[in-house]
Amino acid sequence: MSDLLDKLSSYNIFNYLLPGTLFAAAGSAYTSFNFTFDNLFIAGFAYYFFGLVISRVGSLVIEPFLKYTGFLKFADYREYVKACQKDRTIEQLSESNNMYRTFVSLFLFLGGLFLVDLAVTAYPSAAGWLLGAAFVALFLLFLFSYQKQTRYVTKRVDAVRDKKD
Repeated sequence: MSDLLDKLSSYNIFNYLLPGTLFAAAGSAYTSFNFTFDNLFIAGFAYYFFGLVISRVGSLVIEPFLKYTGFLKFADYREYVKACQKDRTIEQLSESNNMYRTFVSLFLFLGGLFLVDLAVTAYPSAAGWLLGAAFVALFLLFLFSYQKQTRYVTKRVDAVRDKKD
């Protein structure tokens, strides 16, 4: 178990485990849903997964929306890679940036959870289709996450290749 904890990076802790744990704690405290587990091992993996889902929504939905509206402007990826070679602080700043995006997503999720709780309380029959909708949403979320990560890896390889040429 300690080996597993040693392998958790600060990115994993602040972008997955912390938001997932906060989601579970707030969701359990302020809604009729219970996201707590008696087994700490299972709880750790569940909270990490909750945080992973929250982070992916931030990456796939919130970030593109904020870029589209002009609220955010990103540097060219090849320039980012070059700049990181010269200034290692940029990667740390990017990690913090991703954490803030994940927290924006966390608060969106909590608001959505409160609305779902109200809907399920008012319409108990709605609970039945929610599980199916959640599985479809998770499938699509991770399908598009896979696509985005593949593009990211390809861009990184291209940037390194261009740097050598």
